[in-house]
Amino acid sequence: MGWRVAAASIDGILVTEHFGRSNGFYIVDIQPDGTFVPVERRTVTPLCESGGHHSESGLASCVEALRDCTAVLAAKIGPGARKQLELAGISVFEQPVILEEAAQKLAAYYRRTNQPG
Repeated sequence: MGWRVAAASIDGILVTEHFGRSNGFYIVDIQPDGTFVPVERRTVTPLCESGGHHSESGLASCVEALRDCTAVLAAKIGPGARKQLELAGISVFEQPVILEEAAQKLAAYYRRTNQPG
């Protein structure tokens, strides 16, 4: 029992990417004890390029690619993307941090709030 999380990261170690600029997400399964197991890296089309944004269908496609995740970790995320993810039942955490540290914090948060895994 745990939580599947998508991290906007270049290297799978640090959460460094803006959600809309990320071309991929590291998917990890976080265990209740705060450890995590890497699952895969999912490639997506970045939503923001050269100061512009892709269509709503691009955002919908990105949300769909993360549909099996409980949460998304990103260094930054815009209000439109945040809203669409939350409407899909995906929690959003905006914090540039080491993924291992984020996993421990998320596990503690989910244990405290009794969020099912």
